[in-house]
Amino acid sequence: MHPIANGYGPRWLQVIFPFLRWLPSVDRGTLKADLVAGITGAVIVLPQGVAYALIAGLPPEYGLYTAIITPVVAGLFGSSWHLVSGPTAAISIIVFSVVGGVVSPDSGQFLPYVLALTFMAGVIQLALGLARLGALVNFISHTVVIGFTAGAAVLIGTSQLEHFFGLNLPAGQTFIGTLMEVAERLPELNPYSVAIAALTIMTAVLLRRFAPRVPNMLMAMVLASVVCWLIDGSENGVALIGAMPGQLPPFSLPPLGFETFRELAPGALAVAIIALIEAVSIGRAVAVRSHQRIDGNQEFIGQGLSNIAGSFFSCYAGSGSFTRTGANYDAGARTPLAAIFAAIAVALTLLFIPQMTAYLPMPAMSGVLMVIAWNLVDVHHIRQIVRASRQETMILVATLLATLLLALEFAIYLGVLVSLVLYLRRTAQPSIVSLAPMGDREGRPLRNVAKRELAICPQLAVLRVDGSIFFGAVNHVQTVMESVTAHGQRHILMIGSGVNFIDIAGAELLANQAAQLRVAGGGLYLCEFKAPALETVRRGGYIDAIGEENIFVSPKVAIAELVPNRLDPDRCRECRARVFVECRRMPGAE
Repeated sequence: MHPIANGYGPRWLQVIFPFLRWLPSVDRGTLKADLVAGITGAVIVLPQGVAYALIAGLPPEYGLYTAIITPVVAGLFGSSWHLVSGPTAAISIIVFSVVGGVVSPDSGQFLPYVLALTFMAGVIQLALGLARLGALVNFISHTVVIGFTAGAAVLIGTSQLEHFFGLNLPAGQTFIGTLMEVAERLPELNPYSVAIAALTIMTAVLLRRFAPRVPNMLMAMVLASVVCWLIDGSENGVALIGAMPGQLPPFSLPPLGFETFRELAPGALAVAIIALIEAVSIGRAVAVRSHQRIDGNQEFIGQGLSNIAGSFFSCYAGSGSFTRTGANYDAGARTPLAAIFAAIAVALTLLFIPQMTAYLPMPAMSGVLMVIAWNLVDVHHIRQIVRASRQETMILVATLLATLLLALEFAIYLGVLVSLVLYLRRTAQPSIVSLAPMGDREGRPLRNVAKRELAICPQLAVLRVDGSIFFGAVNHVQTVMESVTAHGQRHILMIGSGVNFIDIAGAELLANQAAQLRVAGGGLYLCEFKAPALETVRRGGYIDAIGEENIFVSPKVAIAELVPNRLDPDRCRECRARVFVECRRMPGAE
């Protein structure tokens, strides 16, 4: 980690312009390191930018426009030294899905709506950052993101079957519709297209495996272009991308009418949230290696400003890129100037070598996109989720299927909804464990009755509650306590070390149960409850029904008081269980 000076200007100015914090650290050494890293990043983003633009349903130059404007603004106004923003696969497929659901991809309105979506997503991100709501991304679980990304990868791969096989399919097909259409028209495939696509995939995979420092996607596309030229692919039905316009990102004005906002609002929220999750998680991941502290709210602001600015310069929604960020750090980047140098290199390439895609075959791009799609599938974590938790697996499968079968933005919402439902289900049924002393252990510690097959006291039940007692859990807690009293135990000692809070409904439950047990000749006793958890009980006056004398600091103190003084001596005289040490001094003890 290189030292960062105090920055230029007063603190309030650094808050507005965060790049003033790291500018003093720039010197000849950091400039050289950032320049090398920037050139490396440009080599990586050139094929990716073209590929991701095609995923978004846009001409290839729009991916490079996004790789020029977005990383500069995000780098200047974000908090990470190494995060590289720009076009990404997941955001590209969401953009295509959202806008394609409103206007046809072949329509002249498609691009203006993409720009409007980008502007709206940026405004949402900026608003969340200014409101200091960076913690909101934590409500979308890692499992939802993995499931969504895997589903998006399948959609990307499916969308490229048309170019892989050299077919001409109708636009706007669903996932199932595309598969059925490809299966029906498979006999019409173009063998030249299939050969070029397969060669691209094989080259990219082998280079990544045996020569990881070589830009595998770029080299695979170059080789495929050469082979296509040698076999005269264009004369044999192989589609070419064509040359790009040799210009910098042109000024554009997104349509900002009310109707456009109404149609794109749900999708804009999905784009904003997923883009933020990508950017913040990638920034934090690389910060662990660079020993930097990431400000999530500042990243929200940086991402928001980059998308707002990008929408006025022909860019579509961008986010942090895992591939380019990792390569940027590994190449020795020291400051966000590395991302700016990469953007400059892309701009120069676009200006002076616009014909670089003139002979690039579409099957080669489909092959690159299929490799990208496969890399999006986090097989390692999917296996971990399946092995570790049935509920998390349900969330994963639900999000994955929703991504394939529903509009992408609703797939994200569904995944979050399923996560919340399962979370609420878990919290609504806190674990309540029956405990009893282990007679063969020193100190006779309290342990789980069911697991150890321990004898219990016929009069006093010891229950440990592992979870908060709130309105959602009241019914479950009441049911368990009633099942205890149904077996003749009129005294209940509740251990609350695992109870974080009690709301009004929970306090009323405890008061009512205490009153009922008292009428039945028993009582409710609390021990090891945290002071904040009992605050509602005391402030609401519910403690009067329970009794301050029935609250104990520990199970040992509680049992020492309850067994000799509160239990029915006649029942103790006939009891043979004698589970507590105090039972030995009770009437009838041998």
